[in-house]
Amino acid sequence: MARLPVLTVVALVATCAGIYVASQFLRNSVGVIAPDLARELTLSASEIGLLSSLFFLVFAGAQVPLGIALDRFGPKACILASVSLAVAGALLFATAGSFAELLVARLLMGLGCAALLMAPLALYARWFPPDRFATLLGIQIGVGNLGTVIATAPLAYATAAVGWRNPFLVVAALVAVAAVLVAVVVRDNPPGRRVAPKRESLADSVAGVAQAIRTKDAWRLFLLHTSGYAMYATVLGLWGGPYLTHVHGFELAQRGNMLLLLAATQIVGSILWGFSDRVFGSYRVPTMLGTIGSAALLLFLAASGPLSDTGLMVWFAAFGLVAAFPPVMMAHGKSLFPLHLVGRGITLMNLANMGGVFVWQALTGVVMDLFPASGGTYPVTAYHTVFALLACTALVLTAIYAGARDPRREP
Repeated sequence: MARLPVLTVVALVATCAGIYVASQFLRNSVGVIAPDLARELTLSASEIGLLSSLFFLVFAGAQVPLGIALDRFGPKACILASVSLAVAGALLFATAGSFAELLVARLLMGLGCAALLMAPLALYARWFPPDRFATLLGIQIGVGNLGTVIATAPLAYATAAVGWRNPFLVVAALVAVAAVLVAVVVRDNPPGRRVAPKRESLADSVAGVAQAIRTKDAWRLFLLHTSGYAMYATVLGLWGGPYLTHVHGFELAQRGNMLLLLAATQIVGSILWGFSDRVFGSYRVPTMLGTIGSAALLLFLAASGPLSDTGLMVWFAAFGLVAAFPPVMMAHGKSLFPLHLVGRGITLMNLANMGGVFVWQALTGVVMDLFPASGGTYPVTAYHTVFALLACTALVLTAIYAGARDPRREP
């Protein structure tokens, strides 16, 4: 493959990663403001769980049609078609006066952000050699997770200063600006390469989805994806904030700072894990190290008593680093599919990824409500149960995944 101009590559990757910042903020923004939402709108743990998880449900549901669209119409068109919904969702969330309106807003956000990771990954598959995919994915997720950082302490401070609604108005405006940058900067194919649009019929496109599903060992990756990212997303995006408040007595700014530490170390971890397939000469080995390590940390938190402030800082920093392994897991999934099925293949994996978060966030909300709450505060046992369930499921699915073929170790 011919060497690409440096400025062209930087502009492409910076634009794709930049718009992904908005997706990460919107998906994770409920965690730090959950106690405030519950107090203002009188929401139960199950309702908070549903509110957070609905984003992931519609995000996951959009993945199969998105995969078809990526291969038929190209990544750029998919990005531009989706962001208007993200803007509408952020605006509605900022002005919502009821739980129903919040749910509709989260639905629009989920649909609007559905293409903001997969479309860039489809672009990277077109632009760069396969052995750079995990590295680029690590950069995409690492930079995008600045949005996760903004959804922690900065959102907490903004909420304390101007309320939880105004930040979503600002995000809506920034997403609109980012869409303009995509229209100007992004191209579906690298300079000098011309790829004719797909001429598949709709039936052929759907048949391609079935072909992707039948790809050898894809089901093992699919199952692991339902748990891998969900461990991190359920802690950061949902129960980490309430855990710090109910168990450790943290105020808004304190829990924001602790979640900021988690998000910041996850950014570093995403970039480091992005190189790990080349370090180990394997996709499977670093993926298993990441899942087992994340599960072990959750089990430790579930089995221990309340930690000191220093202990909490160490745990959140370690969990952020270790749980940042999804780039190499996703690269493993992508490596199983031929180029003409990449769009459908990676969106199939992301369906499991985001669908798993929906299931776990909704399920853990139900589990939390099994334990009596006193004055809106849930006991430490409820949180320990949630963390243990996440960890044990991840370990079982890791054992199943261990039999997947590893293209990095094939001739």
